[in-house]
Amino acid sequence: MSTDLPDADRLAAGRLRLAVDGVLATITLDKPEARNAQTPTTWRVLAEIGAALPADVRVVVVRGAGGTFSAGLDRTLLTPGGSGASGGQESVADLLTASDEEMSAAIDAYQRGFTWLRDPRFVSVAVVEGHAIGAGFQLALSCDLVLAADDARFCMKETALGLVPDLTGTKPLVERVGYPRALEICATARTVGAEEAARIGLALGPVPAAELDGAVAELVTALTAALPDAVRETTALLLGAAERDLETQRRLEREAQTRRFRELAGLMGG
Repeated sequence: MSTDLPDADRLAAGRLRLAVDGVLATITLDKPEARNAQTPTTWRVLAEIGAALPADVRVVVVRGAGGTFSAGLDRTLLTPGGSGASGGQESVADLLTASDEEMSAAIDAYQRGFTWLRDPRFVSVAVVEGHAIGAGFQLALSCDLVLAADDARFCMKETALGLVPDLTGTKPLVERVGYPRALEICATARTVGAEEAARIGLALGPVPAAELDGAVAELVTALTAALPDAVRETTALLLGAAERDLETQRRLEREAQTRRFRELAGLMGG
């Protein structure tokens, strides 16, 4: 695992900002002129952040600049010779001429920009204003919690482009809303508003946009109030609970609680 966070030039290449303040890390998608459209470089730099995040970070907030979360993939990168590619950006269109093995390896690398947000050593929070489309929707779904402003709009646009969601969004979407609703959302590529997102368990909120920063601060304070290992152990238990049988879950609960009692006894004894 790398110990060096991406430097300013690398962050700028991915159109990202990163601020680490004690237990809180804030990642901001920083391409407001294009509604924070993402590129393969964005995904690679996100993975680099995840690989080097300081161990004492307890909450990771992901948000977008300029009043919107992310309009998804920069679609100029879907066209061979598109403006993104000519500007030196890695292009998704390059995959069209790749072998199956090369294509799979590239997508695997892109996915790593999303999967690290599920690490139970911290709680990740997507703060969604405006649009979260395609890759933007999947980035939000990669986070443990989605806090939606009242103007949030979610859309899985891939099927309308003849593609599938491939940035690890399918699993958390099914886990949150169930298979039938997840299929309907993906297959129709329709937009889900903030109120519906909250009603079906996709997001917390909705929060009035003017109150969003205060709501984020309150949530971060609440998430960091408990002892860090208690939150990490609980997160790990919940993350895999749906796939485990009851006996396995009971065992893991016992083991986790034993560790907690041992730590608390040590704290009280000290």
